[in-house]
Amino acid sequence: MKLELDAPNVGELEKQYINDAIDRGFVSTFGPLVAEFEEKFAALLNIKNGVSAQSGTAAIHIALHELGIGKDDEVIVPASTFIATVNPIIYVGAKPVFVDADLNTWNMDPWAIEKNITKKTKAILLVHLYGNPCDMDAIMKIAKKNKLFVIEDATESLGSKYKGKYTGTFGDLGCFSFNGNKTITTGGGGMVVGNDEERMAHIKFLVNQAREDKKGYYHPEVGFNYRMTNIEAALGLAQLERLGAFLSKKRSFVQIYRSELKKVPAIRFQEECDGAESIPWLTCATFESITDMDLLQKKLKEKGIPTRRVFMPITNFPPYKKFKIEECANAEHIYEKGLCLPGSTVNSEDDIRYVCRTIKEVM
Repeated sequence: MKLELDAPNVGELEKQYINDAIDRGFVSTFGPLVAEFEEKFAALLNIKNGVSAQSGTAAIHIALHELGIGKDDEVIVPASTFIATVNPIIYVGAKPVFVDADLNTWNMDPWAIEKNITKKTKAILLVHLYGNPCDMDAIMKIAKKNKLFVIEDATESLGSKYKGKYTGTFGDLGCFSFNGNKTITTGGGGMVVGNDEERMAHIKFLVNQAREDKKGYYHPEVGFNYRMTNIEAALGLAQLERLGAFLSKKRSFVQIYRSELKKVPAIRFQEECDGAESIPWLTCATFESITDMDLLQKKLKEKGIPTRRVFMPITNFPPYKKFKIEECANAEHIYEKGLCLPGSTVNSEDDIRYVCRTIKEVM
């Protein structure tokens, strides 16, 4: 038995799709597979358009750029997230305004969002952390009241829903990641989704170096080399065929974790807000009674169980300390006490039960 934290689940179907792409000469950006992947991904989410990119980071960057976010603008963003959420704000010259997490859901606290809105605020960049949907009714109400753009970082929440609607489809633009550790992978890769056809067509234009094909190599705007390759799209198409099985497994994993560990009072899982249907990318929990998280990880590793600390608050990193305007006590607590547990779909349900038994023994 070899447990995996977040390893990709690829096999014969993926090999078949990739080999077929190679045989047909669809290796780089030439070929029909990228468009097919974009169409099928958008259809999955019941949204009009999807535009692929080279990464989830690129997707967030191009979303900010398309919405005109730039110098002197402020973007409200959670302190608890991966760095890729925040770096693109700097890329476009804007200022990140960090807000604390809700201690129960680990997501942005809507009250904290509203409190930090100023005349310079142009957008809310929210994160469905580890796949747990944000309180979208509250956030969209705040955004509408203050005339703010909403960008959803849904890179960790593929398959999760809020009141029956998929995450990534509420805001002006939604961003997804297909990195090797995500629920489905294209090796790298990302996707922007949206319902505004004109806006999405412009994003498609920008990710292809802003090239007008009808005039050959003619570029009327500054564009980006953010195109997905057909090899990546081939892998993605195979993964989409298996997505239902992946989501079912992840759903069963979190049910096992919660059931098996519910009698351990010192363990607290992320809670869902009303209307949320979370399919965790990774199941995470805080271990409230543990004073030495490194020791806990070491003991679990000795038993063959890989873990990872949850995201350190971005305001702790040197480039972002200057943007810290208030203490993010909840984000700090979640980091100090939080662990990500094995969630890769290459694991079995028995593997997850072994993890639970071992955690109880070690605790």
